[in-house]
Amino acid sequence: MRPIVLFLCQHNAGRSQLGAALMDHRAGDRFEVRSAGIAPSSAINAAGAASLAELGIDTSHRSPRAVTEGDLREAQVVVAMKPGLKLPIDPTGRLIVWELPDPGNWDVETIRPLRDEIDARVQRLAAELAPVD
Repeated sequence: MRPIVLFLCQHNAGRSQLGAALMDHRAGDRFEVRSAGIAPSSAINAAGAASLAELGIDTSHRSPRAVTEGDLREAQVVVAMKPGLKLPIDPTGRLIVWELPDPGNWDVETIRPLRDEIDARVQRLAAELAPVD
């Protein structure tokens, strides 16, 4: 059974979608990757989706959703993409907090450095959680 890694942010439109898509892309065969938000938006951040498309990552099947207590119980690792998120319950697994800016109204050019920062963190986390032989 693959460990569950849950990426969380406020709206599940930007940071957590970037994190989940990048983890799926880089190490999805080693983890079950999920994303959710405290107060989900109606759609994924268009600039974030475009920045992922530049890396060959399709986000057309992704949509924002609310975090559930089940998510927080089941995940071995919960990555909060911003400090101070008000979770419905404490996670059962390991909680990691990354302080990242909200890309809410950013364009593709502005979001690229954030995407690349999240990508680097995701790759380090994947290597830490399940080193490749």
